[in-house]
Order: sequence, then C-alpha cells, then structure tokens
Amino acid sequence: MIRKVFTSSVTALVISSTPVWAAQKSEAQADPIAIPTPPEGKGQVVFFRPGGTGFAIGCLVNEKGQKVSSLGAGRYFVMVAGPGRHEFTVKSEAKDTLALEVEAGETQYATCRIKMGIMIGRPDLAPSTEAEFRKHGKLKLVDADDMGPGEGALRPDQLAAAISTSSEK
Repeated sequence: MIRKVFTSSVTALVISSTPVWAAQKSEAQADPIAIPTPPEGKGQVVFFRPGGTGFAIGCLVNEKGQKVSSLGAGRYFVMVAGPGRHEFTVKSEAKDTLALEVEAGETQYATCRIKMGIMIGRPDLAPSTEAEFRKHGKLKLVDADDMGPGEGALRPDQLAAAISTSSEK
C-alpha cells in the first residue's frame, strides 16, 4: 500500500513538473546574443565570464590603469578599440595581463575565469573564441553601473544602437 502511494505521488510530481522542464528547454533555445560589427576603422573585443568557480568574485577589466568594466559571473561586454596592441589587466591577490593585437573590422573574444587562490580567487584573462562565447548562451550584458571611465566599452544603449546599425547593413 505504501509503495503504491509513493509511486503515485512520484508519478504525479513528474507529470506536474513537465511544463517547468519544457519552459527551461525553451529558455535554453533562446535567440543567440547579437554582437554588432565593429565601427569603420575599429576592431572590438567581447569579454565574457561564464559562471562557475568564484561566482561571487568580480573580474575587473582594466586598460592603461583605468577600469573598463567589471564582469560578474554569467556576464559579458563589448569593447570597441582602435587598431594596434592593447593590454588588459585583471587583479585580486594576483595580477594577470592579456595582450591582444586588434585589427580594424575584427571581433576578438576574451574570457575571464576565477581560479583558486591562497586567500581569494585569482582572475585569469585569456583569449577565447566565438564558439566558446556562444556555448554560454545565457550570458547577460553587464549593467551600465559596472562600467568604468576607461574608453571603448559599449553601454547597453550604445550596444543596442550598434546592433541596429549592423542589422541595417
């Protein structure tokens, strides 16, 4: 008798949960993140941070000693940059540097992951690929509040305008 009640309860729970699973599946199949083409004569770098280890620690991206933007877990931002060499740094108890050669008309990708540290996590900034970025389809754009005075990071309204301009071409 107890087995029948338990089996019936589990079956009812599974059946009633099916719409939730279906909703989660449709979220995963949402439209891919739109990345605009760089402006004429410029390149761009898409920085992203998948979730995972160190989710509570931010990844503060700097260039020339100025904050460009903070990357929380599951966030991304797009930075427009002039052609040439650019050095980006991230720092907590240790500092990491990523040097990229940006070319006009090119979009590059960079990821920040948090690795184990002695006292707190250590940010690790590394080159990445569009495929790796797309693999993390649930990434969200950083908030304007997370952006610093450093040049180039597109704020949400600027990114929306750049995407609409790109789609008109």
